[in-house]
Amino acid sequence: MKKALVVLAVACAAGSAVAKPGDVIKFGTSPAYAPFEYKTATGIAGFDVDLGNEICRRLQAKCVWVENDFDGLIPALKARKFDAILASMNITEARKKQIAFSDKIYNSPTRMVARKGGKLQPTAASLKGLRVGVQQGTVQESYAKKRWEAAGVNVVAYQNQEQVYQDLTSGRIQASLQDAVEAEYGLLKSSKGANFEFAGATLKDPEIFGVGAGIGLRQEDEALRKDINRALAEMLKDGGYQKIAGKYFSFDIYNN
Repeated sequence: MKKALVVLAVACAAGSAVAKPGDVIKFGTSPAYAPFEYKTATGIAGFDVDLGNEICRRLQAKCVWVENDFDGLIPALKARKFDAILASMNITEARKKQIAFSDKIYNSPTRMVARKGGKLQPTAASLKGLRVGVQQGTVQESYAKKRWEAAGVNVVAYQNQEQVYQDLTSGRIQASLQDAVEAEYGLLKSSKGANFEFAGATLKDPEIFGVGAGIGLRQEDEALRKDINRALAEMLKDGGYQKIAGKYFSFDIYNN
């Protein structure tokens, strides 16, 4: 009897994260990555935030947003500080060893930014001896350290993307590597980015960059993962996803 009760308790705990009408879903995010997530005078906004709020609406749950440094999101999720990560986090094999992911929510390419006319290319040979900025905990940091650092490129990691751009525009680093959409919105379309441009082509490396971004969840929260995937599938089918994406992007961010 005791054994049966233990099994029942474990089963209940494993399924406790299912979203029921009136539930609260806490999303962890790092709001320094426009247009996906960023701060406003009234709170946190962005594509990921709109996406998460719509998922909650369809699941009849209340969304709560919890700020966290990007490189600490997975430890904080495991520590149960929130229920899921919605922060432009790529689905990679390395991360899947620690957490589970929803289905893909979008796919944005990785590109390097450098000063106009500099002729730098996103290769180890072109960047040897130079300083390249990346945000801590990102797939771009993983790529730069794995593909470039051993060849003599100085990879400099920062707590958030804004710090990367500050050092890039001040000349303390010679290039930055990040999500291409974030670079366009966070730097290139602003006055501070007037002297900068994308350098070279889009980088492709499925081993490191994965298959696109997803919502991160604890591996045991399978019920919640299924609920989120169901809401995402409904949004893609009925046009709700495309309506939200159209507010931020002039191209297909899902199939990019």
